[in-house]
Amino acid sequence: MSSSENASAVSSGSPRWLAGTVIVLAGLFYAYAVWNAVAHLITMAQTGLTGAGWAVLLFGVVFPLIVFGFASAIGRRRRVGELALVFLAGLGIVAVFWMSLLALSLTLPSA
Repeated sequence: MSSSENASAVSSGSPRWLAGTVIVLAGLFYAYAVWNAVAHLITMAQTGLTGAGWAVLLFGVVFPLIVFGFASAIGRRRRVGELALVFLAGLGIVAVFWMSLLALSLTLPSA
């Protein structure tokens, strides 16, 4: 194997520590979304919830974990920049879902 082939093989892949750093940082943002969902669930539970309210708010807790899993699966074999973009897109999806969930739970008297 010549040195130019070796250099191209190294440059095509991303360092594992850098990919790990991106995954950990993204995981912190997703964990923050889960933390907010749990806090909102506790707050809404104190005012009283119906069965559907519990189901919706519990799904709000689980949804960021599902999106993180999908983003990890999609970005697993990609370069670091692409991996970061996949996680960022997932966070955008979580944010849109979270805003919809807040609007629903705060406008209905007993969600």
